[in-house]
Amino acid sequence: MVAGRVPQGRFARGSRLGRLAAEQAVRGVGTRLSMVGRTEEARRILAERSTLQTAQQIVTVLGGMKGAAMKLGQMLSVLDVDLVPEPHREMFRVKLAELRDNAPAVEFSDMRKVIENDLGPLARIFGDFDETPVAAASIGQVYRARLHDGRAVAVKVKYPGVDDSVESDMRNLAMLSRLWKSMLPSAADEAVLDEIARNIAGELDYLREARTQHRVALRFRDHPFIAVPDSIAEYCGHHVLVTEFVDGLAFRRLRTLPDSERDRIGELVYRFYINPLFSDHEFCGDPHPGNILLTTDGRVAFVDFGLYHNMDPAHVAFERDCLRAAGEHRADDLYQAWVGRGIIDPDAGVTARECLDYVWAAAGWHLVDEELTITPELATGAVVLAMDPRAAEFRGMRRQSLPPEHVFSRRADLFTFAAIGQLDATNNWHRIAREWLYDEPASTDIGRETARWRNRTRQRN
Repeated sequence: MVAGRVPQGRFARGSRLGRLAAEQAVRGVGTRLSMVGRTEEARRILAERSTLQTAQQIVTVLGGMKGAAMKLGQMLSVLDVDLVPEPHREMFRVKLAELRDNAPAVEFSDMRKVIENDLGPLARIFGDFDETPVAAASIGQVYRARLHDGRAVAVKVKYPGVDDSVESDMRNLAMLSRLWKSMLPSAADEAVLDEIARNIAGELDYLREARTQHRVALRFRDHPFIAVPDSIAEYCGHHVLVTEFVDGLAFRRLRTLPDSERDRIGELVYRFYINPLFSDHEFCGDPHPGNILLTTDGRVAFVDFGLYHNMDPAHVAFERDCLRAAGEHRADDLYQAWVGRGIIDPDAGVTARECLDYVWAAAGWHLVDEELTITPELATGAVVLAMDPRAAEFRGMRRQSLPPEHVFSRRADLFTFAAIGQLDATNNWHRIAREWLYDEPASTDIGRETARWRNRTRQRN
């Protein structure tokens, strides 16, 4: 690929996706998913000789394309490599992590043109600008700079031509869905594909993201444990997003911290990505390790608000009611709710017990009332089960039809679980969940201090 260029044409991008999907299908003849043991145990992919070749191919094809296709690779990178044989797991993790942490870079000369087309001459805005990117994501690169007033800032810049690339991906969505379907069987549904396309395309709207990030930053201002860098509206454009810079430890460093600190961080990750859906009817739809840092003052910082969602309170209530029914083992109520919503066809042969067991296997971490260590294997098992339930006891669940309005809330839940699994964090997650499941007072020190902070904030406002 020519430096500074992202493949844009529908035919060119579609051809690459088609080759990747076809090669994966052929390779899949010798690769099958087997759910082993009880549903709460780790699942394993019985991968054969293609493991590392597959990882390399995903990195090369999706990383080189960037845009919407690369987003799939980044999603894959948070899963545990229990999916592959033991001797190859670390190598597989490293390869997939390249999509998350070291995406192929575009030359700064090309990125500079994008910045100056939006903001004007670089020297007029920035007193100092580091031309080496500190991060490279699916649709842009992030640089560290300093404004003339001395503020350190992060400058997120779209790849040249990425808008057209994502548009091509959206037109190629049927082909791209062959890859998504290996993770999410219901992605064949047209309404679900439309929801995915709408939200991924929404990541291109940097002005919207700037407004969202400012609103979220205001909400978490002076929070005792959580930091959200504010956007700087006067320096944001259609292709450039400027925010406060967060100087902190990257997620890979967090995994080496003592148990108690990882547990603390895990609770904050849960509270940031899970609680707001039920308390405020909105949530960040992109929970992955690359968006989580530990600041020098001990707070956990969260960045990247391109996939941020508001959700109809009625849909939020439906999710809460279903989790309550599952937690209280009201299988018939859960089944009837799913039938009523069109998730389950009453003639499909799926039983109420199967629905209950499925929820416990995929979302039981919210429901089990005891301390639970979220391991990478446990988290991956839940993600794989929810997205591709081929275990004998859940085979009927492949006929479920996930309503499009719940696609990204369920994705956020699963990938929050996966991110916490990378920390091996321990907590009684159910006790935290009871705050939004049953509107109960906080039961942890972090929760109680957060409640006091929230009360003070309300009083000031």
